[in-house]
Amino acid sequence: MEELLTVRDLRVSYASRRRGARLAAVKGVDLDVGAEEIVALVGESGSGKTTLARAVVGLTRADSGTIAFRGVPVGRPGRWPPAQRRAVQMVFQDPKSSLNPRMPVEKIIAEAWRAHPEAAPEGDRHRAVGGLLDQVGLDGTVAGRRPGELSGGQCQRVSIARALALRPALLVCDEAVSALDVSVQAQILGLFAELRGRHGLSLLFISHDLGVVRQIADRVAVMYLGEIVECAPTEEIFTAPRHAYTRMLLDAALDFVV
Repeated sequence: MEELLTVRDLRVSYASRRRGARLAAVKGVDLDVGAEEIVALVGESGSGKTTLARAVVGLTRADSGTIAFRGVPVGRPGRWPPAQRRAVQMVFQDPKSSLNPRMPVEKIIAEAWRAHPEAAPEGDRHRAVGGLLDQVGLDGTVAGRRPGELSGGQCQRVSIARALALRPALLVCDEAVSALDVSVQAQILGLFAELRGRHGLSLLFISHDLGVVRQIADRVAVMYLGEIVECAPTEEIFTAPRHAYTRMLLDAALDFVV
């Protein structure tokens, strides 16, 4: 499988309250995501999942290590080439807070083209927005509404449409369904699977919900205290976990049935 994203020996730390001290959030992580592959990143809160995700999309600066996209190192945040910035997009946990409450949906989506005019469609942008909304299962009338008028599931679909506007190759989904009702979660998971098939997308899917992960992921990487302690095909993780922490996560999932 062609590697789309390659992370090697990535380290990220934050300044602590103690003068001159730093807290290590990501400690020498190696991670690969192949073309059209869905890799889930699991672990308890504070394990470093979101920090790793933010580093992958260029929102957090790494102390050291490399992030490469299709074999090309991306460099420091803010200095990524435009093509690489477009190719990696993020879908956030809280759909409503990730959208500008004062803007109608059409402008929210079209704003991506203002930041990246080279990715803007030719011709009628209103029609292009309608096409994106249709791809994520929303009626075109949603284009004139604001986020406050939409449900959480509809807002997350708008967030996905905004990401798709730049024709990405990789979506980084940080707890993208955890704030949604169970029935809506299933719909969004189905949408991600459909978009992978339609657009050839890869996903780095971050979640603490093992049931959700088993439904969607091809491989699972288990993160503990800033390190990836195990990475294997999904069924292998669930049926023959090797690391004690992975076994603990599975045992803690009381509603999980093997």
